[in-house]
Amino acid sequence: MGEADLAELLAFIPRWLAVVDAETPRQRAAELNELLTMSSSHPRLTDHANGGWHIHYRDDDLGLAGVVRAVVSVGTALHLTGRGMDRLSRCALAECGRAYGDFTRAGRQRYCSHACANHDAVRRFRARRAERSG
Repeated sequence: MGEADLAELLAFIPRWLAVVDAETPRQRAAELNELLTMSSSHPRLTDHANGGWHIHYRDDDLGLAGVVRAVVSVGTALHLTGRGMDRLSRCALAECGRAYGDFTRAGRQRYCSHACANHDAVRRFRARRAERSG
């Protein structure tokens, strides 16, 4: 990855996080539509390098940063429209804050990983135990 790609991706990340942090589905859609406008093009079928037919949502001559922007933007749009506009969030563990896509059946994921969920559960358990003995 070149310096230009890195700079482009570092500028893209806060814009994508604005999609994650949007407070309403309408705001989330507006933020994501801006990213889709700047990051993707009309979908088309391709079989480059005889690797099998698939859909591209980007121009073929994009650099690495452009490809990442397009894949992340379109993938986020597909996730939200397929799973629900509320299926993108930040980890509930205060010191974590990572963004994640909720793929759970019930749509109630609160943590980015099992490690963060376990860490928070242990903290709550210890707080309850200290409350009882204090």
